[in-house]
Amino acid sequence: MSLPLQALLAVVPILLAGVLLVGCKMPALKAMPAVFICAAVIAGFAWQVPLVHIVAASIEGLFITGNILLIIFGAILLLNTLQRSGAIAVIRSGFDTISDDRRVQVVIIAWLFACFIEGAAGFGTPAAIAAPLLVALGFPAMAAVMLGMMAQSTPVTFGAAGTPVLVGIAGGLENPALNAQLAEVGLIFNDYLLLISAKAVILHAIAGTAMPLLMVMMMTRFFGRNKSWTEGLSILPFALFGGLAFTLPYTLTGLLLGPEFPSIIGALTGMALVTFAAHRKFLVPADRWDFAPTSQWPAEWIGTLKVEAPPPTDRPAMSYARAWTPYLLVALLLVLTRLRDLPVGDWLKSVTLSWSDILGTGINAATTPLYLPAFVFIVVVAITVWLHKMSAKALKGAVGDSARLLLGAGFVLVFTIPMVRIYIHSGVNALDLPSMPIAMAEWVAIKTGAVWPLLAPAIGALGAFIAGSNTVSNLMFALFQHGVAESLKMSGVLIVALQSVGAAAGNMIAIHNVVAASATVGLLGREGATLRKTILPMLYYIVVVGLLGLLAVHVLELGDPLLN
Repeated sequence: MSLPLQALLAVVPILLAGVLLVGCKMPALKAMPAVFICAAVIAGFAWQVPLVHIVAASIEGLFITGNILLIIFGAILLLNTLQRSGAIAVIRSGFDTISDDRRVQVVIIAWLFACFIEGAAGFGTPAAIAAPLLVALGFPAMAAVMLGMMAQSTPVTFGAAGTPVLVGIAGGLENPALNAQLAEVGLIFNDYLLLISAKAVILHAIAGTAMPLLMVMMMTRFFGRNKSWTEGLSILPFALFGGLAFTLPYTLTGLLLGPEFPSIIGALTGMALVTFAAHRKFLVPADRWDFAPTSQWPAEWIGTLKVEAPPPTDRPAMSYARAWTPYLLVALLLVLTRLRDLPVGDWLKSVTLSWSDILGTGINAATTPLYLPAFVFIVVVAITVWLHKMSAKALKGAVGDSARLLLGAGFVLVFTIPMVRIYIHSGVNALDLPSMPIAMAEWVAIKTGAVWPLLAPAIGALGAFIAGSNTVSNLMFALFQHGVAESLKMSGVLIVALQSVGAAAGNMIAIHNVVAASATVGLLGREGATLRKTILPMLYYIVVVGLLGLLAVHVLELGDPLLN
């Protein structure tokens, strides 16, 4: 079978996913089982992968699926618990007192607070939390959704305590051949993962520092009285300060502590610095910017969400510090469990569920459930129930809401991730062909050559657009991107980092995230108008990062442990 035919057949399941999800607007619940079957059939008949290997790869994928579902459940459970305890309402009211300038509110709430929610919860929650909060403060519903989607960019690669790296890249890239190559140069896969994470955090920091300014400019251009880009530039010093207040600690954390912490610590640090600065009027313009009166808003800007005062309660008012304590505990416990100098992480890793040599294929699967961020989230939920004096009924409601969300995500991932693992293990076949991702990579390498670093982020963005997830995009394309890098003699670390950063940018146009955010403010059916706007910052992001990739490869000539 010729290389072009291999590449064509290998890309068919991915194209099918795009056609069904985007072209036919088929729900992922129906599309992804069809895509899984398509991938399995092509692997079995075109590649002649033994059926037992397809089954074993699928079982391995289910282990990874279990990890992701636990993380989603823990993150959403914490969020729902805080909503039912009243903590989210207290946090929201605290933002009311900072500034009535919409530009300042964008930097603090739509940027920094949403970045924190992404770091702690991920999976589309920033827009779903920030959008109704902005509406409550007086933003048009459509502006709130647009800004919430734009925040799902820089923090996303390290969202949900690093899940897109620790599960997405690890699950999509790790394989016996790569592990053997790393062993030859004295490395293990986790070392390689940290190198990828370090490159990604630097790329994000450079592109992401300008995001709060771009968010303000998008707001003034599309929702201002004068439809002006330049009105947004009036807050340039404060907006860049807000960008740096996040990206500087974010970068240092990513380089020193690893992928779990950048978004959480960067956002916490940034909120403290920028809120203090706003109170002191540091770099804040003397003029005040606001929207036109509500009566002048076009009907398409307005959702059905009605902001009402919360009902009276006999419970004592919760302090701002107590409302924030659960999130601070998440950050603290994650640090304690991930620091290599402390034994806590090793204790948690000692509890392992594994299946070695699945069905005699040599494929192994394992999970360490207590070391997953989900365990930290659930521990903090238990503390929150006591700290916020919640009733059993309130906790039961939070668990029920989280479980219902999990059922939908779970069914999709049960097919998506096993499909990815079939791709990865398709190198074991009767025809001695390279695996399906490597076949695609070799063909792409021949056709694109030296310009691939410019294109790599776009592939990541495409995956996120289709799958609605940085994690799933990395699962689908990490090995493909690494294969292209090997074929072109480029740094695999850098190219996979470009993939992950591009996938984060693609979250700005991920359809089901737009739908989820729109639903929270009553804008269902108007997602297209939001997507037409958020495609602009997405293009900015992948172009800037792609150019940085070209610079790193062809000017700085960054190396890679496997190329030395």
